[in-house]
Amino acid sequence: MICKTGRVTQLVPEGLRAWHAGAGEWRGLSDMNSRSIGIELDNDGQGPFTEPLMQSLEVLLRMILHGWDIPCVNVIGHSDMAPGRKFDPGPWFDWARLETQGLAARRGHDLGPADPDLENFAKLARLAGYTADTDPETLLAAVRLRFRPFKSGPIEPEDFTPIRHRATWA
Repeated sequence: MICKTGRVTQLVPEGLRAWHAGAGEWRGLSDMNSRSIGIELDNDGQGPFTEPLMQSLEVLLRMILHGWDIPCVNVIGHSDMAPGRKFDPGPWFDWARLETQGLAARRGHDLGPADPDLENFAKLARLAGYTADTDPETLLAAVRLRFRPFKSGPIEPEDFTPIRHRATWA
């Protein structure tokens, strides 16, 4: 499905395979093309998604989640299931907006460890659903892209916060 400035166009019926995801994994499941519904959002990656686009996405997500009984923890971006290979929807996507409406998994709020390390972070990221086979640095970049999109540099306690709350593991 393509959402463009508030209009939704269905390219492939939901019951058919769309070959949209490519190689990746989420929560230990691979072959995402066979088990996911792809939504394409029209954004050039250089700025925020438009209000009409976000509104149409919210309506569409409610219909899909309800119609297919999909839990909101499984609303992900390409960057979540293919860390390092895919980067969309990108840093400008408003995940927090979807979270507040129950249309994406809520981020955690627990404090991170005083002495953060990448190996511990990678273990927690995998528990939160980031199970694609990749190195800890790439996992950090993927989690940051979703939860701390413009952050770079060494790992920090705050990098653990969005993935540590049990609500994100359901």
